[in-house]
Amino acid sequence: MRNAFHQYVSTKLNQIKIRDKLILMFLSSVVIPIAVVGLFLTNELKANAIKDAQEQADMNVERVKQRINEVLKGPIMVANHLQFDERLSELVNTDYEHSFSVFQAYRSYPDFAYHKGNHPEIETIRLYVDNPTLLNNWTFIPVEGSQMASWYTIAKEDVGFYQWFYLQDETQGGGHYLSLMKRINFIEYGTFGLLVITIAPDLLETIMQQETHQTVVVDEQNSIISSSEPSFIGENLDELVVVTDRGEGKHGFYEGQANGEPIHMMETSLFPELSQNQLRIVSIIHTEDIVGAAKKLSYFGILVTGLGIAFSLFLIVWFSWGYVNRLSRLSATMKEVAQGNLTTKVALDGTDEIGQISLQLNKMIDDLNESIAQLLEANEQKTALERKQNEMKFKMMASQMNPHFLFNTLEAIRMRAHMSNETDIAKAVKRLGQLLRKSLEVGSSMIPLKEELEMVRSYLEIQSFRYGERLTYDMDDAVTSDNVAVIPLTIQPLVENAVSHGLEAKEADGYVNIRIKQAEDGTWIEVSDNGIGMGPQRQQEVQAMIEDPLEKPENRIGLRNVHQRLKQTYGTDGLLISSSQGEGTTVRFLIPKEEGSYV
Repeated sequence: MRNAFHQYVSTKLNQIKIRDKLILMFLSSVVIPIAVVGLFLTNELKANAIKDAQEQADMNVERVKQRINEVLKGPIMVANHLQFDERLSELVNTDYEHSFSVFQAYRSYPDFAYHKGNHPEIETIRLYVDNPTLLNNWTFIPVEGSQMASWYTIAKEDVGFYQWFYLQDETQGGGHYLSLMKRINFIEYGTFGLLVITIAPDLLETIMQQETHQTVVVDEQNSIISSSEPSFIGENLDELVVVTDRGEGKHGFYEGQANGEPIHMMETSLFPELSQNQLRIVSIIHTEDIVGAAKKLSYFGILVTGLGIAFSLFLIVWFSWGYVNRLSRLSATMKEVAQGNLTTKVALDGTDEIGQISLQLNKMIDDLNESIAQLLEANEQKTALERKQNEMKFKMMASQMNPHFLFNTLEAIRMRAHMSNETDIAKAVKRLGQLLRKSLEVGSSMIPLKEELEMVRSYLEIQSFRYGERLTYDMDDAVTSDNVAVIPLTIQPLVENAVSHGLEAKEADGYVNIRIKQAEDGTWIEVSDNGIGMGPQRQQEVQAMIEDPLEKPENRIGLRNVHQRLKQTYGTDGLLISSSQGEGTTVRFLIPKEEGSYV
């Protein structure tokens, strides 16, 4: 089917005239790629414009966030001071018999006026208390009959954190202001008051008016507290804009609509110090302002590209007519060459490309005859080279050391040491020979657990000879039997790692323990040491290293290979590592029952 389709297409193309082929080639190789590139560049321009707008909006909201945060620090500091003011506590908790006594108490406490004078960001300071003997002077306000009675009730359930609300200020004609609300506990009297500090809206307006894009500050109820557009203040943000694509999180850069027009919004959270709730800063940018310039540039590029394509099409049609006749003559001449006549020559005038093709065709015929001769010579040289390579391989194989020679040599050394009463050396050489022999015999199939432990014992005795009294070991293999099998070279790398990394830095009393335990789920192998151990962070790094599927130079290849082979062969969790800094390390793994039978 595929060959039939290819044949059909080839047949149709071969029936098209050269002039038409050139035009088709121009359309497919120039027009379509230019259109694709233009579309790609347009999207890239739009994406870059949105990215630049996002970065600018992010800087804008961060700048507004920092400046508003500076404004809110003053009221927080005042609230902290008033929280521990003993004179204030005494003033609001005293039962007054006469109004004159109240006026005298108010006159003797000028702190509220002092804080307002030193903090221009504060519009008003009010304290709501449950003391009917006080008089309402718009600073000290009894709760009974106040418009803030509901908020006072809410404050009873609060633990004393700061809260920010867009509240109505009864002392300022009922207008709404950004206000700090905090419960102040008078522990000595067992009472409390509700402190409300109103932020000066003019100061917030000054900050917002410096922004080039529409920027608003909203509370948790989406009420607009301050805005670069004054008409937005007091409105609900959800009623002004509709979010169409918020993305994965609540905050960030996302898309929406305002008055039916697409917009982009940058949103960030502002958590004032010790605050129980948050404010949000939102920058609104019309999408047309972002991509407008990119669209104009794209339209101009499309116009220029279209004019270029039209002019090029005219040129290709014109020049194609001139090439057709000469190509026909060249085709007739090349037909003779194609029939195998390598002695013919092309007779075609002109020095343009077609003329050059005729000259190159003549040269090609000469080169072809020469290449045939060179190919025969090259085949002879290749045959001679292969013969020499085979001879070198044979010599290399002949020069390799016979493993039996190595074992015989080690046995001779052991016997000489034994005859010289050097029993430790003789024992170490014997264990080295056994270890080398087992290593050479290891394959990819399972081996009895007893054989693996014998390799481990040989390795530990060699290391004991090396370290002397610095290293002792204990191998509990009482439950081991020949019907339990294990992947070769699994325990020995763990023991080697314990000696190399765990005990290398110890000057004395190094200890390695190998335990074999039978359980319901299979056989557990455990290797532990009393070495330097690892902290939590280093243990996480080692765990990540052995889980890494890619082999890297910095990884501990032995641990990683054992871990990966255990997981692939048994389907278990592989190596289980537990360690404490300065107390040693324990590495465990499981041989499941269904996988542990040796056949």
